[in-house]
Parts: sequence; structure tokens; C-alpha cells
Amino acid sequence: MAGVTPRLYPMMVALAGRRCVVVGGGAVAERKVRRLLEYRAAVTVVSPAATAPLERLAESGRLDLLRRPVRIADLRGAFLVIAATDNAEVNRRVVDAATRRGALVNAADDPAACTFQVPSVVRRGDLTIAISTGGGSPALAKRLRERLEATIGPEYEAFLAALRELRVRARQAVPDSRARQALFRKAVASPLYDEAARGDRAAVRARIAALVAEAVQARSARSQRP
Repeated sequence: MAGVTPRLYPMMVALAGRRCVVVGGGAVAERKVRRLLEYRAAVTVVSPAATAPLERLAESGRLDLLRRPVRIADLRGAFLVIAATDNAEVNRRVVDAATRRGALVNAADDPAACTFQVPSVVRRGDLTIAISTGGGSPALAKRLRERLEATIGPEYEAFLAALRELRVRARQAVPDSRARQALFRKAVASPLYDEAARGDRAAVRARIAALVAEAVQARSARSQRP
């Protein structure tokens, strides 16, 4: 239905090395570009004029800047396209052309035309929490992000690192997948969070060893039952 924002399937996408085209050179385009570069995308910006920061990024070789109006050929081979000009007609043509080529498309001024949207994000190391309102209210997404940032502190980065270490150890010592899942659930509710949060590496290592040993013993006991 025209004008209705489609239901979007939430997912995380690897952009490293993928060609991403941003059409527009203003403040909105600049924000989009910075986020793409953060994830090591191969960025091309197409715009007759660009902000000073975009010019500097181009001069440093971090992106390609085509200082002219967009051409349909500029979208060839793009994995992802963002239309971020202040001209609705140009944005519409970019969206239509990119969609025909099978690229993921975002239009800064038209949520209903997007095949993807950029959520508001809370990051703590490898922990990423994405918030989307389906284009209904970016202001609400921002407010929720700020609340989460106040609640989920940097200690979760250390906790996740400890859980990742546990996962590696468990894959080696606990061959049964159901037993590993039970172990991971137990670890999340264990004192491992507090030990990781206070940076006590000795306690973290000891806790991981104890959790794995307990899982191994439980599996051994089950296998010996008549």
C-alpha cells in the first residue's frame, strides 16, 4: 500500500568491503557516511557539494567523492544505497533505480520507500542493542536509547567477553549441545557478571573453570545412570 512503511525484518549485516553509495553531501549524508565507515564499508558519496568533514574524509582516502549530480550508473554494483539529498525527486529516482538493481535502499525523507532503516543503537563492545520504531518516531527511538545507555554500562562489555571465553571452553569440553545451552543459561545468572564487572580476572577464570567442570561432571553422571 502506497505510503505505508513496510514491516522490516530485523538483522545485523556485515558491510566490511561492500560498496555502499550515499547520494547527498549535507549533514544528514555525513551522519550516514560516518556510520558506514565505522563498519568498514567501501563508501562512495555522490554530490555536487559536500560538507567540509566529507571533503576531508575523501582527501584522506577513506571514501570516494564524486563531485557532481548522481547518475544511474553510479549505483551499479552497490550493495547498499542511501538517498540523502534535500531534493525529494532526486531521492525518489535514486530509490527506484537502486531497488531495480536489488540493492538495499534507505531514503532519509521517505520511510515507506526504504528496504532498510538505520536503528538507534547502544553499543558496549560486541554487545549491540538496536532500537527501531519503523520510521514512526526517531525521537522515541533516541529517548529509549538514552535510557538504555544509562542502564547498560561498560561492565556488560566485560561480561560478554567472559561469556565468549566460556563459550570457547565449553565447545572443547562439553560435546553435547543441550548441555552447553544449559551451561550458558546458568552462566548468565551466575556471579560471573559481578566478577567480570569489577575486573577480577582471577575470579572470572575460576568461575569459568568451575562452570565447565560442573557441566562435564553432570554429563558424566547422566551417562553412568543405568
